[in-house]
Amino acid sequence: MSPNLLILGGTTEAAALSRRIAALGLTATVSLAGRVAAPAPLALPQRVGGFGGAEGLAEYIRAHRITHLIDATHPFAAKISANAVGACTATRTPLVALTRPAWHPQPQDNWQLVPDMAAAVATLDRSPARVFLAVGRMHLAEFAVHPQHFYLLRLIDPPQTPLPFPHHHTLISRGPFTEAGDMALLRDHRIDLIVSKNAGGSGAVAKLTAARALGLPVLMIDRPAIPVREEVSSVDDVLAWLAHFGIDLGV
Repeated sequence: MSPNLLILGGTTEAAALSRRIAALGLTATVSLAGRVAAPAPLALPQRVGGFGGAEGLAEYIRAHRITHLIDATHPFAAKISANAVGACTATRTPLVALTRPAWHPQPQDNWQLVPDMAAAVATLDRSPARVFLAVGRMHLAEFAVHPQHFYLLRLIDPPQTPLPFPHHHTLISRGPFTEAGDMALLRDHRIDLIVSKNAGGSGAVAKLTAARALGLPVLMIDRPAIPVREEVSSVDDVLAWLAHFGIDLGV
């Protein structure tokens, strides 16, 4: 059977993998969750939306004769990643996760590590501060219990409904970002604290290097637990994984 790949995407790594897979002439589809209104163009055919849990994904794999699945979703997309493990186990489909390495504090960093989003929210039960809330649109409402803070938000899409904060400023922007740009941003808004997911990678690390240079504290949220699966950290690693199954990569 000819290879027919399914890539769970939505990240810069998925986009890079899509370009390489398209250049190799392999049959593949990229699945996007649909949380971004105007996703960046990809080099492969796309589908948008959920599958209906692990069972729905398993049915999609069977119906479309998917031979290999690459999970290149965001490190905090725990639900779809868990569903991918379940679906691939049920269908005996080879699975690999293209996962960006986590960030680690440097000696000059001032990080407070918390295990999850709820712990980050609880930590903000404090006197008013100016907070760069870099947790993504899906989690903003959880922080509404602390309206005493000023929140700086950076989103890919404009919010469709009023935000739940009496004091905030919203920037609509898509990374990658630069250290110089983020230093200026933090200074201009007189930020006291950064709240960030440990997303890893290079696209959004600038806020952390800027915080280091300015001596600002960072509240860092740990990654969610995901069932055990094979993981790699680069596009080349994914191609090597595919070659292990005898797929002709033309090299």
